Amino acid sequence: MNNKELQSYYDGYSVKAYDIFGAHFVEGGVVFRLYAPNAKSVRLIGDFNNWDREATFLKKINNEIWETTVGGLQEYAQYKYVIESQDGKLMEKVDPYAFYNEMRPGWVCKVVNLDEYKWTDEEWMKNRTLNFDKPMNIYEVHLGGFKHHGAGRWFTYYEMIDELIPYVKEMGYTHIELMPLNEYPFDGSWGYQQYGYFSVTSRYGNCYQLMMFIDACHKNGIGVIMDIVMAHFVKDSFGLIKFDGTCVYENSDPSKSESQWDTHYFDFAKNEVVSFLMSSAGLWLDKYHMDGLRVDAVSNLIYYNGDSTKGENNGAIAFIKRFNYHLHANYPGAMIIAEDSTSYPRVTEKVEYGGLGFDYKWDLGWMNDTLRYYKMDPEYRKYHHNLINFSMAYFYSEKFILPFSHDEVVHSKGTIVDKMWGNYEEKFAQCRNLMVYMYTHPGKKLNFMGNEIASFREFDEQKELDWFLLTYPAHDSFKRMIRDLNEIYKSDEAFWKDDYSWDGFKWIDADNNEQRIYSYVRFGREYVYVVVLNMAPVSYEEFELGVPTYGYYTEILNSEKDIYSGCNMCNFTKVQAKKPGKNGMHYSMKIRLAPYAGVILRAKRK
Repeated sequence: MNNKELQSYYDGYSVKAYDIFGAHFVEGGVVFRLYAPNAKSVRLIGDFNNWDREATFLKKINNEIWETTVGGLQEYAQYKYVIESQDGKLMEKVDPYAFYNEMRPGWVCKVVNLDEYKWTDEEWMKNRTLNFDKPMNIYEVHLGGFKHHGAGRWFTYYEMIDELIPYVKEMGYTHIELMPLNEYPFDGSWGYQQYGYFSVTSRYGNCYQLMMFIDACHKNGIGVIMDIVMAHFVKDSFGLIKFDGTCVYENSDPSKSESQWDTHYFDFAKNEVVSFLMSSAGLWLDKYHMDGLRVDAVSNLIYYNGDSTKGENNGAIAFIKRFNYHLHANYPGAMIIAEDSTSYPRVTEKVEYGGLGFDYKWDLGWMNDTLRYYKMDPEYRKYHHNLINFSMAYFYSEKFILPFSHDEVVHSKGTIVDKMWGNYEEKFAQCRNLMVYMYTHPGKKLNFMGNEIASFREFDEQKELDWFLLTYPAHDSFKRMIRDLNEIYKSDEAFWKDDYSWDGFKWIDADNNEQRIYSYVRFGREYVYVVVLNMAPVSYEEFELGVPTYGYYTEILNSEKDIYSGCNMCNFTKVQAKKPGKNGMHYSMKIRLAPYAGVILRAKRK
């Protein structure tokens, strides 16, 4: 055991505590090491000793750590701990640092050697960045709900190499974001209520298959992000709760440990808990080559129970800063993303400069305002014009990702297309408009699976996506438009290089509430792109607007084009911009603008 790493664990700075604890192959067998500071005794039971509670006792190597070595074990040997509390109660417990567990409803741990897999992504790992000045459009996926074989049989990680990766490449996404793959007991939690913080869920296969999937993603130029949960853990008796008969991982004060999800919050005042969580995140970056981690429920770390009126949780805030600082120091090419619904400042500022240290933050304010607007009867939108233009008033305060995530298509909220106002045709027209807006707005992008086929059924982890919808023209053409938007987005730096700089965006007219039309410019080195969004069921044969440069503008995408099941009221020839100017711009031009159209026009930058 590395004494330096052990001291780092006790000091609350370890990102590799999994090298100390858990089950590891060594010369002469497998060493089992466990942190259980208040246990009276610890026994190891498994298939190698017939689950006999009296066969294998661990010895204390200091006042808090227990250890034993068992010879002759093969990979996937099964085991668990029996912990005796100080009052003599015997409890069967999971290994908190186990790398693999059996399929629910079981939870028995299995011995694996994570160093067996030989990676082939050295070039990718060497060249990856945090993507601030690169395109990043993320496809959020629940592996069990993407596709499966039927009768509840999921595709494995390995099978997803041939199922998910070609689809993501075809659609033009740069990254996949996987909902949590830590082991968890209840399918309906989607992985957000966990017990196996170092363990790959066995629902979709084994550790090596996940490594092969990520390796294959990297070979195909696709980054992989995974959701992790740092705030809370499940109360299942075999898990972390009162692990050695005392509150090892949670606070002993119920008012501080009980969460809104009927789980326990971690106690961030304990250095050992901080090292546990930092090392869990470190494992996914180290052993699985994840390109990013999205931290769930950051609001519940910043504030007690996520409620700002209860005050800041200073211990958890200190944890966040330490977490981000040390993970960035050890894995500088990996992104750390906050799912944070608060207005807490400087979330994406570096820790050294007084921030929380995340690389990106989900812009949930943008998401809520935007969807509220698109749900609204167009007649009343002119009274709520600021729901759309407000985002640019604060956008440069953080490094934002624009998310339409799984949270927006569950719990009777309706899917993205179904949230749109109006009848069937109007919903599609406005959803196409929405996607033009999202892809041309500054910030990186995230869409949950199914959004790209305009699914009307809410996400259900027990079912695959409704792929049959693609036999209907409206859905198939919607998917085509998303693919085209992805390619347009990636093709020019105007849409991503200056996402977090004033240089990349300028309003043409942010205040046209009477006509309910927004227009703005995205600037690239070679081209300028003019975006016009008509939020009303009104058409214009000659809609005049100001533009930043003279010459000819070519319409490169119109959400009402016939290939997208639109009315085909488009600008089929180049549009000339000339003096006089308008909207504070030096030049102006007139375009055809269909009801609910989202239009992108391009001109050479002069």
